[in-house]
Amino acid sequence: MTQQTPIRRVALSLAAAGVPPLPLRAGKVPFGNCPACKANACGGRPNMKTPGPCRCPSPCHAWAAATTDPAVIVSPPWAAAWQGAACVGYHPGGAGLTVLDLDDADAIAWAHGALPATRTVPTTRGEHWIYRGAMRSVNGVRDGVDIKSTMAYARYLGPGTGTMADLPDAVRALAAKEPPTVRPAPFAAAPTGVGGGECRHRTPAYLERGIAMAVQRITEASSAVHATVYRTFLAVLSTHGPCGCLTDAHVARLFTAAQSKGETARHCTDAWANARTRLGL
Repeated sequence: MTQQTPIRRVALSLAAAGVPPLPLRAGKVPFGNCPACKANACGGRPNMKTPGPCRCPSPCHAWAAATTDPAVIVSPPWAAAWQGAACVGYHPGGAGLTVLDLDDADAIAWAHGALPATRTVPTTRGEHWIYRGAMRSVNGVRDGVDIKSTMAYARYLGPGTGTMADLPDAVRALAAKEPPTVRPAPFAAAPTGVGGGECRHRTPAYLERGIAMAVQRITEASSAVHATVYRTFLAVLSTHGPCGCLTDAHVARLFTAAQSKGETARHCTDAWANARTRLGL
């Protein structure tokens, strides 16, 4: 019988409870697409609302690859992935759950004043509040607050404390307040600046430094990657967007950095569109 690692034992325990786990590498990053199904060619399509089951044998589609099937979890090539995993992730929406990711003390204080108590799990810098009920996932609904449910994954940090409450309308309303998103193709079709304005930056070196710093901020993020990507996009657009000096090549560099941290093309496009909408670009 194959010896179970502590991480895989946690995964099997979650699967038995009906919570689909997936292995995460260091930095809470999911395993990347294998060569056979690059760009999700094998059937897992995280960029669609109703993805078909991933037919690839490898756990390489993040939330879409999460499974409650113990036979899959303990069999190759999943077995090797669990051996190399740094921690366990799970797909909240697949278990009918919603995780409110509160990234700092201010976000936690807001939640205590605005939302019903529920099961809470401490994180590195904040808390996960877990509600019974699924909804769409949205990043950056408030400062330091992400919603992780369908088409998203969260790190498993233990069972938490407290009694799980039903998903309240107040959390659903956070997503409803999110500006409507545009879903263009990730790079060339993603709108950049509005153009028509005089460039305030005088020299290309200023823009290059700004893009390089933004890429570095995303690449070095060790937690709250969704929120970091959105805030970084927002900062880049607020500084370089109005004059229209951003090019598709600049956007591609930002998207590539985000995807290297496990973000999907859809998340990148949504975050960029939401940042533009917030700034009125």
